[in-house]
Amino acid sequence: MTAEATISPAFGTADLSNCEQEQIHLAGSIQPHGALLVISEPDHRIVQASANAAEFLNVERVLGLPLAELEGDLLIRILPHLDPTSEGTPIAVRCRIGSPGADFDGLIHRPLEGGLIVELERAGPPVDLSLMVGQALDKIRTASSVRALCEEAAVLFQNRTGYDRVMIYRFDEEGHGEVFSERHVPGLESYLSNRYPSSDIPQMARRLYERIRVRVLVDVGYEPVPLQPRLSPLTGRDLDMSSCFLRSMSPIHLQYLKNMGVRATLVVSLVVGGKLWGLVACHHYQPRFIHFELRAVCELLAEAIATRITALESFAQSQSELFVQRLEQRMIEAISREGDWRAAIFDTTQSILPPVGATGGALVYEGQVTTIGEVPGTQDIREVAAWLSRQPRVSVISTSSLGLDAPEFAPLTRVASGVAAAPVSNHPGEFLIWFRPERVRTVTWGGDPKKPFVIGDTPADLSPRRSFAKWNQVVEGTSDPWTPADLAAVRMIGQSVADIVLQFRAVRTLIAQEQLDQFSRQVLTSDHPVVIADIEGKILLMNDAFTSMLPQAHPPVQRLDDLASAFVEPYDFLRNVGELISRRRGWRGELLLRGGGNEPRPLMVRADPVVPSRDRALGFVLIFTDNTDRRAAEAARGRFQEGIIKSSRVGSVRLDSKSDLVYQNLLSSLVENAQLAALEITYGVETGRIAEMLEGVRNSTLRTAEVLEYLMLHASRTSGNDNTTRNNKSNS
Repeated sequence: MTAEATISPAFGTADLSNCEQEQIHLAGSIQPHGALLVISEPDHRIVQASANAAEFLNVERVLGLPLAELEGDLLIRILPHLDPTSEGTPIAVRCRIGSPGADFDGLIHRPLEGGLIVELERAGPPVDLSLMVGQALDKIRTASSVRALCEEAAVLFQNRTGYDRVMIYRFDEEGHGEVFSERHVPGLESYLSNRYPSSDIPQMARRLYERIRVRVLVDVGYEPVPLQPRLSPLTGRDLDMSSCFLRSMSPIHLQYLKNMGVRATLVVSLVVGGKLWGLVACHHYQPRFIHFELRAVCELLAEAIATRITALESFAQSQSELFVQRLEQRMIEAISREGDWRAAIFDTTQSILPPVGATGGALVYEGQVTTIGEVPGTQDIREVAAWLSRQPRVSVISTSSLGLDAPEFAPLTRVASGVAAAPVSNHPGEFLIWFRPERVRTVTWGGDPKKPFVIGDTPADLSPRRSFAKWNQVVEGTSDPWTPADLAAVRMIGQSVADIVLQFRAVRTLIAQEQLDQFSRQVLTSDHPVVIADIEGKILLMNDAFTSMLPQAHPPVQRLDDLASAFVEPYDFLRNVGELISRRRGWRGELLLRGGGNEPRPLMVRADPVVPSRDRALGFVLIFTDNTDRRAAEAARGRFQEGIIKSSRVGSVRLDSKSDLVYQNLLSSLVENAQLAALEITYGVETGRIAEMLEGVRNSTLRTAEVLEYLMLHASRTSGNDNTTRNNKSNS
């Protein structure tokens, strides 16, 4: 690729070969339903403005004018919000400007490059928050599945915004989008289940969707209003309009909408776990504008929906975790009853297939193949396991197109187009494998995804997807894709089996001395820290995973007692080891391992006697698990509770009694929604992800509470209540 090809095209100059890099945040113009002012500090002078500003505000001039001389009360209204350290949600003010004066809603934000940006639109009617938000939060909070939630969301948004069509648009792992649910007025063609390629929404636009959650296009045929001067006097460069709701949209996007016959849009982001999960896409076939307060309601509802999605997806994982706990118990019982754990995996009454959504399964272990359901032949399974061993070592290997990825397996397509596998040991070729059959299906695309655009001789010929007639693609050689929940179940089941395999092999090391060398190598190379000791407490084997955790310069160890000095509470360790050796009493607990820089590492220990019969014991197996992630999760839960308490404090907003009751009821609903999500995360997500996901819900809740607060303040101001005040709040 040449150097020229890598340069990001300026706004309005991209074609569809390089639109991924178009600098849409440097639009240099706005939509004409509002006006934009750039204010210098500290003199509060208008140094840049949209060309329509004077006419839109009904004043003689704006450029170069100090705000104090602008007819109206804009300066008075924004002065309380000029904290130079403020970040986050733009501040909304109601002001009166012009001669004769008219009411405007102003949104103020502070770009990183300095100064203030003030965007003004004509004031809208008041919004009944109890009706608009309260009832909606109840429906969101009680949705029992992601599908039901999205169906309800489409209805909620159409009822509140009045757009002709509302779609809940969900992205898959590859970035392609699907219309997951839809609500439209009679007579319109349905787009439900239509898919659109990832190229339809460039990465630059996706990043802005994550940052700015609500975007409005009033009329696809608008004439852009340029900024004057084009370059910002504050920087000498194009104004960064990333956070501007009036910003002009890319000509490519406008052409896209024209091809669909759409005249106006409202797009609200659904951000789950810090990533763009989907969009609420509203289309209208006539020009349509919604005011600030209703847009804020839409943002608030989208945040609540995203929080509920987090909870519902976490619940699916919690069900898998419950299954894994039961499976582990059955394997332990099978070892005691039959001397082998494998029978528990293939118990038809508690099959390992449903949690993963598979039709067949196989265990390849110590040269033997055991199966359940519809699977390939035994030799084919061995060859699949060998192929899996050649892949990069990760906790889960998956594909929904095995025959396409590895053509030698094409004959297995009927029963094994999809493969998901987890290693059960470090030994090559030992895997627990799930299979899915080929599903020949028709995928409906919104236009041919292989011919997404045409570039003509002039810019006017540039046309993304000239036709939006449904285009059907017959997909062969693939299974249903593995969802994140499916793969989480594979990972958890595989890890549980791997733990049992490790423990079982450690037991056999003690029982069968002649196999010691073979099995010791497997235990030694295990990623799990393990120590094996004889009946007197003499250490027979201590693998590298454990020795690597010991404090530097720790003296050599011969017995379990010698390990006591490695822990913060050595006497606690000695007491439990004594109970283990003298009374053959198993031990479960947490220890703090001394670490470098006086930072102890929390470890969970599972210590068990090896008892082949009631009257004798052969030795002991101690398996350690790093508990750092769980500790981090507990700390995250604490921070989450602090954030929830902070967001629900009474007193940050002072309102009249009626408004205060509305505010407290809505805030309580938001907090309850967040707490439900936190509960599902705590019990349904892998430990290492809990802290990140709780932080996401915490931030979303604080953001939503902030939006609600500004909305209530704004509603109170517009209703003429002069007694409404707002205390200073520190950023959360």
